[in-house]
Amino acid sequence: MHDVSEPATATPPRVRLRGDLIGAGIAAALVLAAFVVPRIASEQWRSKLYAGAAPIFGVFLRHVGWGTIPAIVLATLVVLQGPTLARRLSWRPLLAASWGGALAWAFALAMIDGWRRGFTDRLTDSNEYLHEVGGVTDIGAMLRGFADRILDFEPDSWTTHVSGHPPGALLFFVLLDRAGLGGGAWAGTACLLIGTSAVVAVAVALRALGAEDRARAALPFLTLAPAAIWIAVSADAMFAGVTAWAVALLALATKPAATRLVAVAAGVLFGIGLYLSYGLVLMALPAVAVLLAGRTARPLLPALAGALAVVAAFTLSGFWWLDGYHLVVQRYYQGIASERTYAYWWWANLAATVCVVGLATAAALPRALAPRVLHALDPTALLVAAALCAILAADLSGLSKAETERIWLPFDMWLLAATAFLPRSSARGWLAVQGIGTLVLAHSILTNW
Repeated sequence: MHDVSEPATATPPRVRLRGDLIGAGIAAALVLAAFVVPRIASEQWRSKLYAGAAPIFGVFLRHVGWGTIPAIVLATLVVLQGPTLARRLSWRPLLAASWGGALAWAFALAMIDGWRRGFTDRLTDSNEYLHEVGGVTDIGAMLRGFADRILDFEPDSWTTHVSGHPPGALLFFVLLDRAGLGGGAWAGTACLLIGTSAVVAVAVALRALGAEDRARAALPFLTLAPAAIWIAVSADAMFAGVTAWAVALLALATKPAATRLVAVAAGVLFGIGLYLSYGLVLMALPAVAVLLAGRTARPLLPALAGALAVVAAFTLSGFWWLDGYHLVVQRYYQGIASERTYAYWWWANLAATVCVVGLATAAALPRALAPRVLHALDPTALLVAAALCAILAADLSGLSKAETERIWLPFDMWLLAATAFLPRSSARGWLAVQGIGTLVLAHSILTNW
């Protein structure tokens, strides 16, 4: 049986391996430059970046914690056993093991910073969503008046993160609180569970599109992703999980036996994504990739119906998405974004993305984006290409200067699927690179998320 991770080609294996190393080397050079430039620049220029560990939002601080040993052990286990288990385990146990591994990995990384600093206090900051939860006594009134409180320097302006997103993000934490799960620990747990479930969603989507071998090859890399540093915990991890399942359900809806309800459910999740973050309108690109890979437009109308139902619900409740978007752009330039230099951040954002997806993903991208692979409508390649296009569009917009290591998590999870194209023989080596890189970041930078 032909090994899809090493497709037949006239290119000698050594040449292709050299290409992998060149891709990773270029990405490493980009990251190095992004870290070095602020260190050698003037203090005045550096202060305008508003990121002490630019391109990562945090501060340099060498530290260890309760999660250090478990994280090292988990990384070692995935490196040594991950590829073998991914090939041999039956599908459902593999998904369960991958989700469990991703959960443990993310939680261990958080515990390097400590229980309070690394987990329970992450979402209780004065700029975060939980700061506003207690003030929401009437959900209907909150939705009707949401846009009026977006601009800054008003007596009742929303806090930074609430104002920068549609009301769905705040609504999620309000409903969590109303269900008796209030506070930072429960909010962090919810984001962790939903965020790490994206690992399973990516695999489910690939398998539904006929690429189970690719899904199995990518799962160890998804489990050991550097992205886990920001999945535990940030609200954007929850956004990533919701939209990943939207894509997965849409992929399932392309199967001939699927009912229209699956497509409607996918559309509902895409619609919810629109009200979690304005930038998630770019998830339309992975959706198009799914329809191309599935070679069908059958789920399109039911999915649109599901998404429009969510739009109608929020609109009838008093919040018009476009009003919110235009006001958020104004709010964006009322703050530090007006001082952050685009000349640095347009490329430093990409360096931050490399930190999130790892050098293994950078090594795999030339294989995943090879013209012959894309022309064949390889499902994994199409989703990787869609994620990359979404990231580039967000980057060029200038509305994401810094903090993209968490903001782009919904796209990064699909970019990580590129690792499925790495040769099986080099999987453990690249997994080791991923694990070591993640541990270095987690122990040398105290991130804000």
